[in-house]
Amino acid sequence: MINKIIQLIEKDQVRIRALECVASLDLPQCYIAAGFVRNLVWDSLHNKQIPTSLNDVDVIYYDTNEINETAHLEYESRLSALMPGLNWQVRNQAKMHLRNGDKPYLNLIDAMSYWPEKETAAAIRQLENKDYECVSAFGFDSLFDLKLSHNPKRKKAIFEHRLSSKKWLHHWPKLTLES
Repeated sequence: MINKIIQLIEKDQVRIRALECVASLDLPQCYIAAGFVRNLVWDSLHNKQIPTSLNDVDVIYYDTNEINETAHLEYESRLSALMPGLNWQVRNQAKMHLRNGDKPYLNLIDAMSYWPEKETAAAIRQLENKDYECVSAFGFDSLFDLKLSHNPKRKKAIFEHRLSSKKWLHHWPKLTLES
């Protein structure tokens, strides 16, 4: 499944360029996550000829030593200068527990394990040798099985709001909801 994600990425020049831009930041444990991976897989499994547009590009990293509270804004600005057509959203996952009311996250994967739906907790990055690395807090099976699963670490109402507001079942009608 990881190889399939990489194959899909390699056919998408916008995503390749986005990964190159993010790699240039040289941030610790830095990936592009969420819809960047999820939508690509679901589009492929729905045989969409025109990819679903990206509302935003979620860049995540994990840096417990970061003290600059506005560093994410600086990174977003740098990425916007490199690739202005995208809505960059950069977040240090080592700090997100404060906003979310959770205990401190141990690492990037642990942080992703708190996201409202399991299939969103997937990410990819470009390595120094131009290879790619994919990670997920829950594995990739349900993503490729066209499932949409509530993560019990988050309130069901959050999941339901996202399901409704993002219109996932409309965009990808083959999806099935998992309890």
